[in-house]
Amino acid sequence: MTIRAVVWDVDDTLFDYTTADREGMRAHLAAEGLLAVYGTPEQALLRWREITDVQWARFAAGEVDFVTQRRDRTRVFLDRELTDGEADAWFERYLSHYEASWSLFPDVLPALETLAASHRHAVLSNSSLTVQEHKLRTLGLLDRFEAVLCAAELGVSKPEAGAFLAACEALHLPPREVAYVGDHPEIDGRGAAEAGLLSVWIDRGTTPAQATEEAVVHRISTLAELPALVGADTRFGAPSTFG
Repeated sequence: MTIRAVVWDVDDTLFDYTTADREGMRAHLAAEGLLAVYGTPEQALLRWREITDVQWARFAAGEVDFVTQRRDRTRVFLDRELTDGEADAWFERYLSHYEASWSLFPDVLPALETLAASHRHAVLSNSSLTVQEHKLRTLGLLDRFEAVLCAAELGVSKPEAGAFLAACEALHLPPREVAYVGDHPEIDGRGAAEAGLLSVWIDRGTTPAQATEEAVVHRISTLAELPALVGADTRFGAPSTFG
């Protein structure tokens, strides 16, 4: 079995989202004079992430649009009424601190360079095209990908098979010739495997492992392991590395 393309998740796979999110929020709360309100930066970040998960689920379900979920995240986090303009301004100030903390993981560029001549590349993310194209452009990666697909525009999100199949269709390749690399064992790992792709979980320690019996998912701890994996016939007869 020949793998001809690699489709990538972005956050906590290519881009160190967890660190940027933590440091960006810490800087933002300090600038806004809000550190004391939440006890510690860690408690504030935990609250922000909980709110983000709830509001993103509303967006993914089609209950609100992308901008509205951002505004509602801000309103709930601050626990006060805000006009749309006030919510947008607060979120933009947060973004400026968040973006100042952006960085790639150190294994990303070497892996992309190694695979550049042998494999095609695309992105599939549970975000919006505006957000992820800006992020990839800022990080100097956008031109490395033939296609960038995001849930907001697709109307379907990972782990649904339709999201992964849309990426394969964009590359004009069958799923069996495409690998998907992501940091979440269920959303990325199981989802890609069940859609028929070669599923690769990059375990960066941001998500706990969850055992799975049904899907063959290849677990790696660094992207340095990826070239050998996608260059080999690993789909059949290889045990799951979960559990």
